[in-house]
Amino acid sequence: MKKTVIFACCFGITTVLAQNEIRLWTGDMPGPASETVIQEKASDPGHLTHVSDPTLTLFLVEKDEPTPFVIICPGGGYHILAYVKEGTEIAEWLNSIGVSAAVLKYRVPQSRKGALEDAKQAVRMARKNAGQWNIDPESIGMLGFSAGGHLTAACSSSDVRPDFSILVYPAYLFKTDSLELVDDIAVDAATPPAFIVQTRDDKKYYRSTLAYAAALDEAGVDFESHLFAKGGHGYGMRDCGHPVWKWPELCEAWMRDTGILK
Repeated sequence: MKKTVIFACCFGITTVLAQNEIRLWTGDMPGPASETVIQEKASDPGHLTHVSDPTLTLFLVEKDEPTPFVIICPGGGYHILAYVKEGTEIAEWLNSIGVSAAVLKYRVPQSRKGALEDAKQAVRMARKNAGQWNIDPESIGMLGFSAGGHLTAACSSSDVRPDFSILVYPAYLFKTDSLELVDDIAVDAATPPAFIVQTRDDKKYYRSTLAYAAALDEAGVDFESHLFAKGGHGYGMRDCGHPVWKWPELCEAWMRDTGILK
């Protein structure tokens, strides 16, 4: 029998599942849920769909002092979750540089409202359990890919905001007829600082970086933005044959330069 651990959180009791997988909701869950249970796509291993029971899977660093903490939001067009390439592999990298992490298994398919509630709950849970997880409650960030980048930006403009954000080839952040930020993302002076990376040949989505960076700049929010020439979309941190795949080195340098990572 697998051991079960109980944590207290701001919305009641939270159960830690096998391999430190924690349910986000134990009572009524706000927003819609998938009608079927979570499953791995047989045609695409490592990708999940039909998430009806959102979770956080913890990857905690054992250190004497509290560490920064990053909630990872895999992409997948709000239809699937690239759970390995844009989830667990990223958590392992963060651990290697001394950052604790958790992969957010948010609601899909096509449940943006539910996904945002899951992201906000993940931030609440991290702050509530900061002592238990040995993380710094004032250094809780989010890192999102593609749709997960949109989710990260949405949470960063909500009533429950992370302390910093990292957006990798973000999607859905610009209006189709202009470079303006979409109406559902409200950037202001309280929006957390951001690191953004994308490539110019990510034709369908690269304007997301331009729109979000411009909005941050107008609001006076600190950010670092990198727009490479080539690399496309969906590479995670794997070698795509172009310099952009080295973005984790730039991101680590940004975290050190801003004082997030000591």
